[in-house]
Amino acid sequence: MTAPQAFESPLRLEIGARTLATISRRILRVAWSLDDVLAGRVRPLPPIGQADGYLLTSVPEALLDAVRIGGMVAHVRQRYCRWHVDLSVGHAAWSAGLSANARAGLRRKAKRLTAAGGLDARAYRTPDELAQFYALARPLSAMTYQERLLDAGLPDTDAFRVLTALLAGQDAVRAWLLFHAGQPIAYLWCAAEGETLRYDYVGHDPAFAHLSPGAVLHAEALRRLFDDRFARFDFTEGEGQHKRQLATGGTPCADLLLLRPTLANRAALLAFAGFNGAVAAGKRVSRGGVAKRLGDRLRRA
Repeated sequence: MTAPQAFESPLRLEIGARTLATISRRILRVAWSLDDVLAGRVRPLPPIGQADGYLLTSVPEALLDAVRIGGMVAHVRQRYCRWHVDLSVGHAAWSAGLSANARAGLRRKAKRLTAAGGLDARAYRTPDELAQFYALARPLSAMTYQERLLDAGLPDTDAFRVLTALLAGQDAVRAWLLFHAGQPIAYLWCAAEGETLRYDYVGHDPAFAHLSPGAVLHAEALRRLFDDRFARFDFTEGEGQHKRQLATGGTPCADLLLLRPTLANRAALLAFAGFNGAVAAGKRVSRGGVAKRLGDRLRRA
C-alpha cells in the first residue's frame, strides 16, 4: 500500500467544472484500493502530525461509521459507486452481461468510426513502446477537457515519464491509443496494482467527439484485457454512464473529509456544505430556469 502524504487540498466551491473559490487545508489522503473495497477492510490511518485532517477516498459506505474519529469534524464530500470489471469471466460472458442498449451502442459507435476511416487501436506495454505512446499522447492530452478543465490530463513531468518506464519494466502498466487517418485521437493509460488494472488517465480530441473515440477505445482495451494477466479492471472513484454500462459489479462508496475541530475548520466545512447544498437545491427546483442559466453562464465564462 502506498504511504499517505500530506498535500494542500482545496475545498472547491464549484458549479459544474467552474471553480468559484477555494478554501485550502493541509490534508493526509488515504485511498482505499479496489481490493480494500471488495474485502470491506478498514484501512489504518497514519499519525496526523501537523496536518489539518484526513481525506479518505473510496470508503465503502458500510464502513463510514467505523472510520470516523471521535472529536474530528466529518463531512462526506461525494458519494458514488466504485465500479469494476471482473476479467475472469471472459469476454463472451462479459459481453452477454451488458444490457441490450449498451451492446447496441458499442457496435454502433465502432461501426461509425470504422466507416469514417477505420478502427485503429494500438496497445503499448514495454518501456520502448510506452516512450512512443507518451510522445503521441502528451500533445493529445493538452487538447482534452480533462486537462483544460479538470487538471486531470496525462502528467507533463519527467517524474511521470520515469514512473512509466519503471512500471513498464515490471509489466505493471498498459496503455492504448486510437488513431484516425494516422492521427491519435484518444488515449488510455492504466497502472497495475497487483492483479488489478486501474483506470488512471483517459482523454480524446474534442474535434472527434462525434465519433465517440473514448468509448470505442475503452471497449477495445477491455476486449484485449480479457486475454491479459489481470483479474479485475478498476474504474476508481467517481460515477459515469460508461462505467455503469461496462462494469460487472460495483460497491457504494464515499469520500470522507475528517478535520480537526477548530473554528476555522468548522467554518470552512459549513461554507463548503452550504454552497453545495444551495447548488443542489437550485438544480432541483429550476431545471431550465434561472439557476440553470446562471450555471451555464458560469461554466462558459
